[in-house]
Amino acid sequence: MSLLTIVQNACTRIGIPSPTAVVSSTDAQILQLLALANEEGESLATGTSAGTSYDWQALQLEASFVTTATESQGTIESIAPGFKYIIGGTIWDRTKRLPVYGSLDPQTWQNFKSWGVTSPFPKYRVRGGLLLLMPIPAAGDSYYFEYQTKNWCTSADGVTLKTGFTADDDVALLDEQIMTAGLIWRWKEAKGFEYAEDFRKYQNRVINAIARDTERPVLDMGRRTDSRTGIVIPIGSWNA
Repeated sequence: MSLLTIVQNACTRIGIPSPTAVVSSTDAQILQLLALANEEGESLATGTSAGTSYDWQALQLEASFVTTATESQGTIESIAPGFKYIIGGTIWDRTKRLPVYGSLDPQTWQNFKSWGVTSPFPKYRVRGGLLLLMPIPAAGDSYYFEYQTKNWCTSADGVTLKTGFTADDDVALLDEQIMTAGLIWRWKEAKGFEYAEDFRKYQNRVINAIARDTERPVLDMGRRTDSRTGIVIPIGSWNA
């Protein structure tokens, strides 16, 4: 569902004329709906909508880079476009099959630097927009991680990620029905109309969507699900 469709559906439900264009409109009311649609998208994407705090799987991406033999591996934005934050526990050196621990806080980082602490496991920190590694890695290792993106919509090509609607055919990565419901209560609030019931329905949609957003592991207390046998090899770098 595009920006235009979201706004048209909202207009039909709130009883105002439905536009044929949004971004290029000269109608102040339609431009207000555009601003409110972007407000709703930002609110959902940041996990602050309807009093919730949630990270949508649609906004989780994988990034990778090849290490250089320096502490700084470059800007995190160049490695992970639309970077918001790294999902904890997901960074791995796939070349050496090692987990990369972090993110280190400033105090721990400076403590390790001052004492020259070394470890068989690499550690990372994001500082000043740069991805830093400790100890300095060998050049040519392949690192992978998952991260949350701040981009919550795309252009019509479905490839170009955006932080907000800028064209009528832009498409939301998040649930369009929720965005339509959010647009409706936000418009009523902005106009000074009663919106409590619309907001309640919106909250229920968000809560239900969160519950269905990702699969949850099945917990069976009646039997053991891990029936593997054999030797357990500790985590580390194991080359054939």
